[in-house]
Order: sequence, then structure tokens, then C-alpha cells
Amino acid sequence: MQLTGHIDKMQTFLEEGMAHYKLSFDDQQVDMSSLVGQHIELTFNKTIQCANPECKRITPKSYSQGYCFPCARSLARCDLCIMRPETCHYHLGTCREPEWGLSYCFEPHVVYLANTSQIKVGITKKDRVLNRWIEQGAVSALPILGVKSRRESGDFEVALKSFVSDRSNWRKMLTNEVEISNLVNIKKSLLKEISGLVDEHDAQTLPNDVVNIDYPVIKYPTKIVSLNFDKNPVISGVLNGIKGQYLLLDCGVLNVRKFSSYHLTLSA
Repeated sequence: MQLTGHIDKMQTFLEEGMAHYKLSFDDQQVDMSSLVGQHIELTFNKTIQCANPECKRITPKSYSQGYCFPCARSLARCDLCIMRPETCHYHLGTCREPEWGLSYCFEPHVVYLANTSQIKVGITKKDRVLNRWIEQGAVSALPILGVKSRRESGDFEVALKSFVSDRSNWRKMLTNEVEISNLVNIKKSLLKEISGLVDEHDAQTLPNDVVNIDYPVIKYPTKIVSLNFDKNPVISGVLNGIKGQYLLLDCGVLNVRKFSSYHLTLSA
């Protein structure tokens, strides 16, 4: 099997508690989960194409996970407020793309807890909850609150960061060194701490439905070696598993999302 094209982050879905992955090469797609246990080779063809469908220019370097420099400077989806939604400035009339911001940021969002390397707090759009948990490599997760906009979710994340980290130790996540916590008990405790903010935003407390997630992994690495197409254009080895947005090869780990818009050839 051989596929060639520009890639994006892996598409994810959950089926009977197991995470599944698909990777697109332009208009072709491969089920990466089915390749676990096989020898694969990925070759970078020295071309990067801007992920903006209205641009698609060839760029020597990828910015903001797949964009050329001009687009990274002009698109709202590349603005700092995407990473720090509490800094949203739409209400000031300074959004780079007001129509895009209205459709993306003013949609229902969920504030959640997840066991990745340790317990963490996070936010995502309501219709992407399961995808987000898989992308972060969570082994279990629990929604806390439903809110009306991305900025509101950011306000809650900032408040909760005083009690729970908003970051994961990606190395421990990939070696499966996970500190399992009781998400329901921690949620109850956190809701007491931010009860005033919940009332202020009229946020919806969500049911205590813990989701457990398994990953297609036959062997976790004991030592993390990061693989990079900019340093080595040909990466090959046995695919021991997939977790988060990482391919776990016997020669190291590859963050697929980091190389969005790279033109690659997959041989398996």
C-alpha cells in the first residue's frame, strides 16, 4: 500500500471504548489503527502547502500547525485567543475574521476533566468532546459544565487552573504512566470552589458520565525519542500503537499534528 498527499491531524472516533484513527493524504484516507503491528515508512517530499483552502501557497515553514506566515498573521483561527480563549476580543470589534469568529467561538462549549498523565482541566466545542479527549490521550474523562461560548469556557478554565492543572505531561502520557484520579469526586469539589462563577454565567452542570478510553497500542515506549521530518525526511519502523496524535514506532514517537500540511508518502 502506498499513499501520497498533504496530511492533516488524524481524524478520531470512539467505538466500544476503543479509539480509532484515520489519516488523510489530500483526498485519500487510510485507517491507521489497522496498521498497528506492521512496518510502515513515511517520507517527507520537501513540500508544505498552507492549510488555508483560500491560500494553499507553498511555504518553506509551517506556522500554527499548517499555515503559511501571512495566513498565520491574518486568520482568527491562528490568533492567541484560540489558545487562551479568556482573551477573546470579539466584543471589542477587533476579531481578525468576525464571521468565522461568530460561527466558531459562539457555539456551545464544554469544560471537562481528563486523566491524561494526571488529572487536567480542559475545554472544547460541545460537538468535539470525544475527539478532543482522544487527541489528548485521555484514558478517562468527565464533562463538568456546558457554556454558551468559547470565551466563557476560557473563564472557567482560568478559574479551575487554581485547583487543577490545564496541562499534560506528554512523555508520561505516551509511556502510559497515568496517575488515575476519581473524576466524579474532584468534580464535586471543584464545583463548590467556583459556584459563584457558575451562577454568574448561568452555566449548565453536566451529568457524571465518565468515559473510559482504550488505545490501539501493543507496546508502549519505555524511553521517548521524538521524530522530526525537518531533521530526518524518512521515518520507518514498526507501528507499535497510536495515542493522542502520536504514532508510537519502535524507533521513536511522531506527533502527526505537528506536521500538518506536509506532503508525505506512506508505504506499508
